[in-house]
Amino acid sequence: MTDLGLPTVRERRIPTRIGRRYLVRTFGCQMNQHDSERISGLFEEDGMVRADDLAEADVVLLNTCCIRENADNRLYGNLGQLKALKQEKPGMRIMVAGCLAQKDRETVQSKAPWVDVVFGTHNLHRAITLLDHAEEWGPVTEVWEETASVDEMPSVLPTRREVPHSAWVTITIGCNNNCTFCIVPLVRGREISRRPSDIVREVGGLAVEGVVEVTLLGQNVDSYGRDLAINGRRRPIFAELLRTIGDIEGIERIRFTSPHPKDIKEDVVVAMAETPAVCEQLHLPLQSGSASVLRAMHRGYTPERFLEKLRMAESIIPELATSTDVIVGFPGESETDFQGTLDTMAEARFDTAFMFIYSPRPDTAAAGMDDQIDRAIASERFDRLVALQRRITLEKNTALIGTEVSLLAEGPSRKDPKRATGRTRGNKIVHVLGEYEPGTFFDAVIESAAPSHLMGRSVS
Repeated sequence: MTDLGLPTVRERRIPTRIGRRYLVRTFGCQMNQHDSERISGLFEEDGMVRADDLAEADVVLLNTCCIRENADNRLYGNLGQLKALKQEKPGMRIMVAGCLAQKDRETVQSKAPWVDVVFGTHNLHRAITLLDHAEEWGPVTEVWEETASVDEMPSVLPTRREVPHSAWVTITIGCNNNCTFCIVPLVRGREISRRPSDIVREVGGLAVEGVVEVTLLGQNVDSYGRDLAINGRRRPIFAELLRTIGDIEGIERIRFTSPHPKDIKEDVVVAMAETPAVCEQLHLPLQSGSASVLRAMHRGYTPERFLEKLRMAESIIPELATSTDVIVGFPGESETDFQGTLDTMAEARFDTAFMFIYSPRPDTAAAGMDDQIDRAIASERFDRLVALQRRITLEKNTALIGTEVSLLAEGPSRKDPKRATGRTRGNKIVHVLGEYEPGTFFDAVIESAAPSHLMGRSVS
């Protein structure tokens, strides 16, 4: 493959691939999903239409993640399948983008030489230019170590949203923290904030298009604006951004992910409480309930300090729904450490949790630590944690029986087409008999509860 040093500005161009079909497969977090929507927007701007399956696709893009250990296996498994398809269809173009491409571009090239384009997280806007080069000159790789400018962040690109009434909006990219288990700073770079005016302009445009719910994205939204020197001062301005976006007509629900426990301040929670459009939902990643493990992770807080922040938020927003991330089996985690996690989770009583067994990622500090935990031990601890959280989630969901909630319709239930699926402001799924147009609001009374969802009866 060839490395290019081409211009950084995205060219406005006449569509050249009218009628050709593309397929994008996404692995990973909301940021990856949003990046895929932007790449799809570029493809459609160039005249392509989305394919329903691999067999009919002319261009296939895999947008990769490298947070979990099995990310590599998923990528190369998909690429193996695509090799056979490309042999049957030589005109097919295969592209690999995202975090794993950013980190392992040489490995992708050597393991899968049938890939036409490899590009990283900082040059998504170059997808069509790179595809042009591959079709004219042959396979190409282009991975920049840093994003070129704030003007080339993903949210200034065209988009092909998966859900017409809901949208992701990037407010920052990159991360300035140094968590020892995390590879994000390596593949996403240092933190860069978008200008507030650009974010407000984008959200206003989304509202005009009929979007009623936006989710603000950043690796650490609490530090948004610290690098911008607004009015001559370098300080976080996330609370101000929430209030400003909350004033945009047509935007009924605002969510955000993720804040960092060491950085979240009372001003953000007060802004949430005082801005009607901001949902009563907070995702606050705990990662561990052990002080010694948190120190080894470089998280910057103790379990006690974390709980103080959580209780502060709950005192200001009494109806707050909370969620978290937890890693089990971090290097050196003892049974006592794990018990600390169980105790902290029991005290926090999150509505839901995203729980993971630690997997070492190359080039992170934790990967080289002594006392890596045996997989069987980590799995047994994981099962205990899941059982605890499942019980807590069911208890919290059961407490909602008989209450009335406002739902945003998402479409028919996947398991029962006679029921509609809606989502509460607290981000809980509710299934209700009847049909409701996606993107519309209706009220329902909760009639029964399960750990993964609620059942309700419409009252509107």
